Amino acid sequence: MIKYQLTCNDCNLVFDSWFASSKEFERLKKKRLLNCHKCNSLQIEKSLMRPNVLNRDKAQQEFLSKKNNLSIKKTIKEYQNFIKKNFDYVGSNFAYEARSIHYNKRKRNKGIFGKASKKDITELKEEGIETQSIPWFDDKNN
Repeated sequence: MIKYQLTCNDCNLVFDSWFASSKEFERLKKKRLLNCHKCNSLQIEKSLMRPNVLNRDKAQQEFLSKKNNLSIKKTIKEYQNFIKKNFDYVGSNFAYEARSIHYNKRKRNKGIFGKASKKDITELKEEGIETQSIPWFDDKNN
């Protein structure tokens, strides 16, 4: 497969298209099967394409991006460990437990964490119950 940048000579539209080979492009052009999708003109020419070369700056940016992602993941993992040590896990009953604490003034030694849908979180916030969502990585996925 080869990608060409094509230009319509009538409306000056520039667009990309893929072909099986350079011969395939020439064959389609000769049979008048290439047309502009804007003005339907058959006056289509391929222009010079620059090669997609990985330069040192781009490689360094990708490395820093991966390093930054690992740093973020490490920070999230530290938050998770803190939460596991200092809060009680209530599983899928998070919304129920949060309401019972809020409305019944049920005392707990620790805060709670668990799973809740976006709808549950929205309803809790509308009721004046403070909640916070954080990304969560399962231990087996790390």
